[in-house]
Amino acid sequence: MKKIHSAKQVFILTGVLSLLLIGMGVFSLTTGHLSISWNEISETLLGEGSRRNELLLMEFRLPRLLIAVLVGVGLGIAGALFQSVTQNELADPGIIGINSGAGLAVVLFLYFTARSSAIPLLGAISLPFAAFAGGAIAAVSIYIVAWKNGVTPIRLVLVGIGINAGFAALLTMIQLRMSESDFNQVTVWLSGSIWNADWTAVWSTLPWIVTLTPLAFYKSRTLNLLQLGDEMATGLGISVEIERIKLIAIGVALAGACVSVAGGISFLGLGAPHIARKLVGSRHQRFLPVTACIGAIILLISDMIARTILAPSELPVGLVVAILGAPYFIYLLINSED
Repeated sequence: MKKIHSAKQVFILTGVLSLLLIGMGVFSLTTGHLSISWNEISETLLGEGSRRNELLLMEFRLPRLLIAVLVGVGLGIAGALFQSVTQNELADPGIIGINSGAGLAVVLFLYFTARSSAIPLLGAISLPFAAFAGGAIAAVSIYIVAWKNGVTPIRLVLVGIGINAGFAALLTMIQLRMSESDFNQVTVWLSGSIWNADWTAVWSTLPWIVTLTPLAFYKSRTLNLLQLGDEMATGLGISVEIERIKLIAIGVALAGACVSVAGGISFLGLGAPHIARKLVGSRHQRFLPVTACIGAIILLISDMIARTILAPSELPVGLVVAILGAPYFIYLLINSED
């Protein structure tokens, strides 16, 4: 695949991807077990639609669309940050255990606060913070265990997979103490699901994505310098370890916010950055915006497949993303150097 190098071409590509995302978003509003035409969508948005269409569009499909876009952007950028900071093309928050740590923290938070009357009011605000804490603990654990005279890319991935399995075991132990209905709900959610997205989820996620994504873009120059190696980056005035901690914190926060509303969606943070890198190269001023668009597009396509392929039933969107992304991960793992 030939890379795009000129700023004008990158700008055009970003514009095309943004228009494609908008078009797919509008199309996704029309798809599903219950049909709704474009004219009915326009009438509903103008306040002239039927009560049925208003309920279907405003309370179900539009929040779900926005969550798909926000989570796609967040996980795509998080994956790009982890890959760039670790210089490891296999790094993905879902593969190396960040999502599992965040998911475990969310489930623990809900389990121990389920009887609190304040949770309906504070839960939406508190869950992203709980997920961030869990993701941070996972990141620190992975780094400590993987350290052995440095951290090699393959060791980081293998340790992350082990940490991921450990968190999964702890989650299973907690689920076994739940009622049957709660057990099933948590299982579906951990597989990656946005079927129950609502406006509360949108408003709880939006500040994290809107704040942290521009911050990641702002750190593009630092990310570019880190690719030159520690000695060169230090010589150019970069505090390497401090900047790494900042960038990892941004990635963990983005992943945690996404996990708090969409559960564990793996491989999205792996695939979106790789596709973007093949299109525009690794210069982060160009690479990150394209990654954000591609991440949102991938998750939107996956969500449409998830809710239409077995309609009126639907698959967790995380399973669809995993089916699409797992073969690519295996290919990268086979072709990676030790």
